[in-house]
Amino acid sequence: AVEYMQSGNNKEAINILNKITNEAPNNFGAYTSKGHAEKTLGKTNDAIKSYQNAYKIKADHGEAFFSLSNLKTYSFSDHEVHLMNSQLSRVDLSLKEKSYFHFALAQGYELKGQFDNAFEHFKLGNKIKKDQSKYSSSGMDEEFLTQIEVCNEEFFTKLGSGGCQSSDPIFILGLPRSGSTLIEQILASHSMIDGTLELPNILSLAHSLRGDDVYGLKGNYPKLMSNFTNQQRVDMGNSFINETRIHRKGAPMFTDKMPNNFRHIGLISLILPNAKIIDARRYPLDCCFSMFKQLFAQGQEFTYDLKDAGSYYSSYVNLMDHWNKVLPGKILTVNNEDVIDDLDGQVKRILNFIGLPFEENCISFYKTDRSVRTASSDQVRQPINKKGQGRWKSYASHLMPLVDSLDSRLLKQDDLDLIRL
Repeated sequence: AVEYMQSGNNKEAINILNKITNEAPNNFGAYTSKGHAEKTLGKTNDAIKSYQNAYKIKADHGEAFFSLSNLKTYSFSDHEVHLMNSQLSRVDLSLKEKSYFHFALAQGYELKGQFDNAFEHFKLGNKIKKDQSKYSSSGMDEEFLTQIEVCNEEFFTKLGSGGCQSSDPIFILGLPRSGSTLIEQILASHSMIDGTLELPNILSLAHSLRGDDVYGLKGNYPKLMSNFTNQQRVDMGNSFINETRIHRKGAPMFTDKMPNNFRHIGLISLILPNAKIIDARRYPLDCCFSMFKQLFAQGQEFTYDLKDAGSYYSSYVNLMDHWNKVLPGKILTVNNEDVIDDLDGQVKRILNFIGLPFEENCISFYKTDRSVRTASSDQVRQPINKKGQGRWKSYASHLMPLVDSLDSRLLKQDDLDLIRL
């Protein structure tokens, strides 16, 4: 069932999971997995029942409660809030389950308008994750600066043209919770584009180029790219196209929505020079606080602390400014706020950049029936709205660490004043 879910065949996964629960009705994990598959398919009511079945079997199964909150539309009953609080009072509850319960309760309290209680649980849940993480904001800044120092104008001029000439991929990148899933859903509604997943292939390639320099301390990558032969670039690009084919359904183009690929735009440009790159961007206070509110299992450790999140956002903007300077015209920046304010205009702008004709289905993207595995899966099945804008304002009194770590030039003065009050 897990293999089917990983390959996108969620309907078959659900069939298998139904067989499992029929044979073993107390298998809470099977119900949770079934809920994940149902959520991915947009069957929200079915997912809710599956998650509820899971926690009714095992009351300390925090993932089931968190999964309900992660639907973004589920409102916990007073009874469920009591159940979660009673579990958190246990001394034998694992840190993993505690983190799940804190994030679920935070969502529950937010929907009830109890923002101080909600923030406390967001803070506690993130602290558990941060304490288990080896993330270093200074180390990440150093990685970004190395990309800027190595992949300069001279670097690209010296290497010249080359690589795999396929124009199939559309990379949608940026930060988590920036509106990238919305852009992906819009593009996947086009008849000539397959919407895939957050594909790990570019990150895996960058990791392999580091070799034994796992944490990038020796600087092997990106420096070794200076010595790429054209054949190496062609082979790497072809490998990407071939390895990702399993996720496609036959359309001429396809999306890769891995956010962290923005750190590897230099590599992408060398091996896939004709790929389209879209930078999904969102106002920093909305984006960073939304990241802090979202429990990421791995790969986004900078989201566990408001100060780290702000520092990362500023560094991301700095790196993207560099890519736009050395690769002019290569990247299209799409602001989430612009998409919400002018959907028609932004859809036409994006399709024009990609080189495809306008299709009405891209405007009614929420009707497109496809698997969406990210935290925004339920949100992108709704018409465009402004529900996600300004939610940080209810938590303004708690956000000084975020503001202090952000480049103030990225913020509106009125918002700075509100938080500093």
